Amino acid sequence: MNTKVSSRNSSIEIGGERINPGERKAIKIPIVAMATHETTDMTAHVINGKSTGPTLFVSAAIHGDEINGVEIIRRLLKQKQIARLNGTLIAIPIVNIHGFITQSRYLPDGRDLNRSFPGSEKGSLAGRMAHTFFNEVIAQCTQGIDLHTGARHRENLPQIRADMSQEETRNLATAFGVPAIIDSKIRDGSLRAVTEEAGIPVLLYEAGEALRFDEISIRAGVRGILNVMRHLGMLPRLKNKEPRHPPIISNSTAWVRATHSGVLRALLPLGAKAEKGSTLGVIADPLGDGEYPVIAPEDAIVIGRTNLPLTHEGDALFHLAYYKRKTDTVLDQVEEFQERFEPNTLQP
Repeated sequence: MNTKVSSRNSSIEIGGERINPGERKAIKIPIVAMATHETTDMTAHVINGKSTGPTLFVSAAIHGDEINGVEIIRRLLKQKQIARLNGTLIAIPIVNIHGFITQSRYLPDGRDLNRSFPGSEKGSLAGRMAHTFFNEVIAQCTQGIDLHTGARHRENLPQIRADMSQEETRNLATAFGVPAIIDSKIRDGSLRAVTEEAGIPVLLYEAGEALRFDEISIRAGVRGILNVMRHLGMLPRLKNKEPRHPPIISNSTAWVRATHSGVLRALLPLGAKAEKGSTLGVIADPLGDGEYPVIAPEDAIVIGRTNLPLTHEGDALFHLAYYKRKTDTVLDQVEEFQERFEPNTLQP
């Protein structure tokens, strides 16, 4: 989709403030106050282009400890080309400000904000925040990108998760430009669930680990968002665009879990090929000499793994994405991607 832009854009109102065509503002949206009665705001950076075009939201830190997306949005907003924007960009660096301050995935009421949509203005803390975020921001948008990382002590290979049965969503996912695309089921109460119901295509970008900056993940995230904006006609197309092989979509993923408790020694990094029957890692008895291999059930690519050696029986250790007879092709694309975004080959 490359939207042709010709007419003057419209004003947009967020948090009681109007942003006219050609204006750029940081809007403070009031949310539930802290226990000390200090006011708490959700900041939305609104860049309203002079010409018409899509209205794209980019959000981060719905889970407060997932900070890679915060840095991705900070760098995105510094891009000089944003000044030539068609349409409107709404960037929310920190949705869950409470969790961000306390370095927690959750809100003070113990709820997961990304399981609380659409929320209610008279509901729980999580429900009220979800209601405000959706109605003030999301409902005004035509497309969206939600930025996430793995949980604590779990790291994800940069990947897009989306409902690939929808043509527009599939096109956005392909435009983003990461080799790992997962056809992912939508969970009840999630931001993706309510946007899907509202007819707003949304990508979920997963990359890195909670409470950690990962440079490759950040650079790939910034580039991916810009790629989507070019695809939508919000930014000019690149004149000398690098040719890319179309990504191969995985329709099946699964965690390989620990069969024993002990100390894990992981043998495969993110992005590696796990061949059927090969050893992904070894669980050792820290008080004895027992060793138990962790075996790959099928050929796959490692898209997530635990970084915590201490392991209990049943713990999720390696997240594998399965492909039909094209695993080696995906592996080549992953290696090319990692080389392109290594810090010594690309300026931030």
